[in-house]
Amino acid sequence: MRLTILGGGGFRVPLVYGALLGDRSEGRVTHVVLHDRDAARLSAVTRVLAEQAAGMPDAPEVTATTDLDAALRGADFVFSAIRVGGLEGRADDERVALAEGVLGQETVGAGGVAYGLRTVPVAVDIARRLARLAPDAWVINFTNPAGLVTEAMSRHLGDRVIGICDSPVGLGRRVARVLGADPDRAWIDYVGLNHLGWLRGLRVAGRDELPRLLADPALLGSFEEGRLFGPEWLRSLGAIPNEYLHYYYFNRETVRAYQEADRTRGAFLRDQQARFYDEMRRPDAPALATWDRTRAEREATYMAENREAAGAGEREADDLSGGYEKVALALMRAVARDERTTLILNVRNRGTLSVLDADAVIEVPCLVDANGAHPVAVDPLPGHATGLVCAVKAVEREILTAAGSGSRAAAVRAFALHPLVDSVNVAHRLVDGYTAAHPGLAYLR
Repeated sequence: MRLTILGGGGFRVPLVYGALLGDRSEGRVTHVVLHDRDAARLSAVTRVLAEQAAGMPDAPEVTATTDLDAALRGADFVFSAIRVGGLEGRADDERVALAEGVLGQETVGAGGVAYGLRTVPVAVDIARRLARLAPDAWVINFTNPAGLVTEAMSRHLGDRVIGICDSPVGLGRRVARVLGADPDRAWIDYVGLNHLGWLRGLRVAGRDELPRLLADPALLGSFEEGRLFGPEWLRSLGAIPNEYLHYYYFNRETVRAYQEADRTRGAFLRDQQARFYDEMRRPDAPALATWDRTRAEREATYMAENREAAGAGEREADDLSGGYEKVALALMRAVARDERTTLILNVRNRGTLSVLDADAVIEVPCLVDANGAHPVAVDPLPGHATGLVCAVKAVEREILTAAGSGSRAAAVRAFALHPLVDSVNVAHRLVDGYTAAHPGLAYLR
């Protein structure tokens, strides 16, 4: 089976390849094609993968190319993990937003809108190429903003594009762990949009264990989300929010922490990864060890500003292992081999949430088989969550309109209607700032 990875020179590609190395089942991936526009990054990542595979019999063959069409032809699965504008673009997204006193995070708030406006046209071009060159391929989308990009691609690929994210997986794992449950045997009631969802129950042998957690302040304060949001707020919600909701519930504190930080997250990653790729230009650099050291530093500093604002302390060691690569592998296995499983995925709504139309991409538990991912029925969201989900989905639709038509007015609406942007005047200045910073937004007229 052939897997094409778009963004194949990206830093986290070795996580995906490592998961593939552990799969010895019949019908596994035997050929990995890495595609990236940057040949030097491709070379660096290919070296890391070669060291990962050293001494392992029948490791998947790896080839690399800067030719997109060549990478797509013959693919059975396409894993999309591109970053339009690179980490320099992410740092600019943060800088422009913070200058206006609003959040610049890459998927949330003004930064997420800017990133979406840059990324959707590229993702749509990829979807159209795929429809022509590999119409039977399944697309696993990890490109952020993941829900928005999945919805943009689904307009051309239908249900053959499925979005993944490691945030719900990590949340479910942490809640199960603190309750003493096996996360592989627990049913996680989770619903929302990508980076905007809530865990509303965790069932073990038919019994919902979440009320036991909500009733115990010590347990609530013993894991990442409990420290981020505080036990009192979690009990008030009656649910455990995705960590990205910290940007909404504690926006003022988070923006202040970002403004006071020595560097934003994007600037940190830009500089850190530049060092990694520079080191990898040396032929004698130990590729895997250099990558592993850089990855550990990256994971340990994840959402550092939020934890600082909340006084949440350092991340636990168990939370530093990623997880999205495991979701991707489980999804591929389920589809390719009809190994039925349940995963939290980004898929078209199909009536699952009555407040959204059928084509809106949502993030919910899905039953996965050879025919793809099928969202399960879920209870309606409470009013406060419905309001946020509908508002953010309306923003996503304005981004799709702007990307499809080149309408500057739609781009202004996308910023102005976002719950974390507090002024139409600010929205106009954001569009001005982002179009000046990003040549890729020149299509807005």
